[in-house]
Amino acid sequence: MNIWRIGRVALAAAALWGFAATAAQAVELSFWTWRQEDKAAYNELFADFTKANPDITVKFESFPDESYPTIVSAALAAGHGGDVIHTHAYGWLEQFVKAGYFVAQDQATVPSLANMPADALIAGTYRADGRVYSLPFASQTLGLFINKDVFAKAGLTPPKTWDEFLTVSKALKDKGIIPLANGLGTSWFNEMFVAIFTNPFLGPDFVTDLTTGKATFKDPRYIAALGKLLELRDVMSPGYEGIDYDTAGQLFVTGRAAMLAGGSFDIATYRAENPQISMDFVAPPTPKAGDPGTVTKFYDGGYAVNAASPNKEAALKLVNWMGTKQFGDKFSALLGNISPIKGVVINDPLLAEVATLNQTAMPHINVVYFRFQKPTGSELLQGDITKMMAGSITPDQLGADLTAGVAKWYAPFQGK
Repeated sequence: MNIWRIGRVALAAAALWGFAATAAQAVELSFWTWRQEDKAAYNELFADFTKANPDITVKFESFPDESYPTIVSAALAAGHGGDVIHTHAYGWLEQFVKAGYFVAQDQATVPSLANMPADALIAGTYRADGRVYSLPFASQTLGLFINKDVFAKAGLTPPKTWDEFLTVSKALKDKGIIPLANGLGTSWFNEMFVAIFTNPFLGPDFVTDLTTGKATFKDPRYIAALGKLLELRDVMSPGYEGIDYDTAGQLFVTGRAAMLAGGSFDIATYRAENPQISMDFVAPPTPKAGDPGTVTKFYDGGYAVNAASPNKEAALKLVNWMGTKQFGDKFSALLGNISPIKGVVINDPLLAEVATLNQTAMPHINVVYFRFQKPTGSELLQGDITKMMAGSITPDQLGADLTAGVAKWYAPFQGK
């Protein structure tokens, strides 16, 4: 064999070895989520990440929302699961962190934590050690959807105060229009329904009193706010007891209902279902004229790294990127959600209105403060609100049940 042939063989071998080494270094991360409807958007976002990190690709894997916690729990317990896990916030997160399933995030491994406001980081923090385990992904706002076309055709103006709300609702009903699309057929949304309409009557001072133990859910302010919900029964969808949240949404987007108590997370959904819809998202009715409009806000969840992942370094790199302004700007544009990342630009006019409302928002009380041990405030409220609306228990009884249940693990309520 001549020297040139030997050289060519050596070069070819070297090239093959180099290709094999590069291929061996390539990493495919799996991203697990319950948000099946977001696949196209995330795949576009992940393509941007791979463009900047050619050695890392991301596979989007989604699971049914209702079985997602069980699927994630079983997989993590077996030492498997996605490399990056899309988590819910607050109490949902704690069970997994306590079991050692997630990697703690700090400024060294996830520098983009610095891009998050403090209240967002709390949503992904494990209370026992004060460390962040899930990078927040979105804030959600609860308020009132208005179908502007329905109001215009009816010759009515959307209400701002509680009395106006009841008066306008009667006028809509007289015209054969459902005033408020909501029903009580979806348990997880029912506590959101409660928060939407009671928070304006409670105010931030109540939250402070509640979280310091100065007040409980037996407080007259809370009981009076619950009582207001009973006035809604005549303006909700006929057969509201069995109307679920998805059905209520359809009543709203098709124009059969004028208003819907809902979440900003459905703005993009309703536009997709009815591209011609003219809608607004506003604060729910205030107790009286001149009172500030108050929406309810919480953080939906975040991005956690599986402690059993063989690709933790790459997974942390992905999570860090998901906390950057580059990601947040495109995330908000594609998904119609408000990213918690500081400085994110929101070009959508309606979403920008929601972001403005968030500046004076109240927290989703049960979710933010009372979902950390069993029985959770969410479970208790979801179980009792349908009974109260049906008249089988009173607002006082609901407040007492909620206080007694949470007192089993929340020290400030014990003995009260």
